[in-house]
Amino acid sequence: MTDLTPVERLDRLRSSIDNIDAALVHMLAERFRCTQEVGLLKAENEMPASDPSRETRQIARLRSLAEDAHLDPEFAEKWFNFVVAEVIQHHTEIAAER
Repeated sequence: MTDLTPVERLDRLRSSIDNIDAALVHMLAERFRCTQEVGLLKAENEMPASDPSRETRQIARLRSLAEDAHLDPEFAEKWFNFVVAEVIQHHTEIAAER
């Protein structure tokens, strides 16, 4: 078996990254499908769009997971806050449509 050239190694790594990116997109789509259902449930039952106590628990949980995975916990929290802001916007729009 011959060793790969740097270009071949780079191509393989980039292919793996592309596959991971595709998986992330699909996972985010599924996450938003679930949060849309949550938004409908909240709107039907006149529940608030956001749940600050759950968000606080989730941040702590994700920061711990990030540390265990050797990922910057600050990055994980920023990502979560970005996603939650989008979810809350969706929930607010769903409630306004009812």
